[in-house]
Amino acid sequence: MEKEIEINQVTKRYGTLVAVKEVSLTIPQGMVFGLLGPNGAGKTTLVNILTTLMKSTSGSASVGGYDVVKDGARVRSLIGVVPQENNLDRYLTARENLIFHAKMHAMRPSSYNRRVDELLSLMGLAERQKDFPNKFSTGMQRRLVVARALVHDPQILFLDEPTTGLDPQAKRLLWDYFLSLKGKRTLFLTTHNMEEAEFLCDRITIIDHGSPIASGTPPQLKEMAEDSWFYEVEVAKPEEYLQVFLALPFVATSSLQDGQIRVALRKGATLGNLVEQIKPQDLKKLSSRQPSLEDIFLKLTGRGLRQ
Repeated sequence: MEKEIEINQVTKRYGTLVAVKEVSLTIPQGMVFGLLGPNGAGKTTLVNILTTLMKSTSGSASVGGYDVVKDGARVRSLIGVVPQENNLDRYLTARENLIFHAKMHAMRPSSYNRRVDELLSLMGLAERQKDFPNKFSTGMQRRLVVARALVHDPQILFLDEPTTGLDPQAKRLLWDYFLSLKGKRTLFLTTHNMEEAEFLCDRITIIDHGSPIASGTPPQLKEMAEDSWFYEVEVAKPEEYLQVFLALPFVATSSLQDGQIRVALRKGATLGNLVEQIKPQDLKKLSSRQPSLEDIFLKLTGRGLRQ
């Protein structure tokens, strides 16, 4: 497939702080690509470089075949951007916000009026199109920001945490819409929502401290788990059984939380190996799940809070 986004050894420094360090990525046309990472990992900095809002300290990048520094205007004509913040024009109505953006992309009224109508309807804002953003809820403002990015039908969409602040219904609506673009448009998504990443993305790169630390499809990333299955076990005398489980060589981790023992088995171990250690009269409840994308994310980036 044709390369849509290319990043070659991109580094961004702020004095002694290295926000992005020697990042190289290639994203083919039509892919939904996800960039995951803790706060401060460098995700938004990289998006700002690719959308021409910021210059890298070193390295190069191209979007749609155009260099983001030398051909910034051409890049901006191809992309739509949903930033983290709701940076709407507060002195324009919802409809005027979309029309202003359309005019910035040299669209004619015969084209943009129909497109604006479609997007206002899609986002559930048609009846509020004459209202100013300050009268909108956070979720409504977020939907308007997404609609604005879509007005000129961009070839490439940069989505920086696009569904933050949305209720489940609005979030699902946008997921379904983004999914309908797969193969037709290229999407570059950053998110903290692991369910969103797994639902939408063809490929994911996890970044931390400015550098990629893992990359692959969601199933490939989940294969990185050292543990094959996770179990929640409710038994009589849980404190005693916790010590039993901790001593077993096929148990990766075991902890007692809210009266239940949470056990992660190493790859190759089975449920039968675990149940053999429990007296039938002591077992009250047993549930299981496979490792999730969030488990892998926490394994790679740690559980400590970030600024």
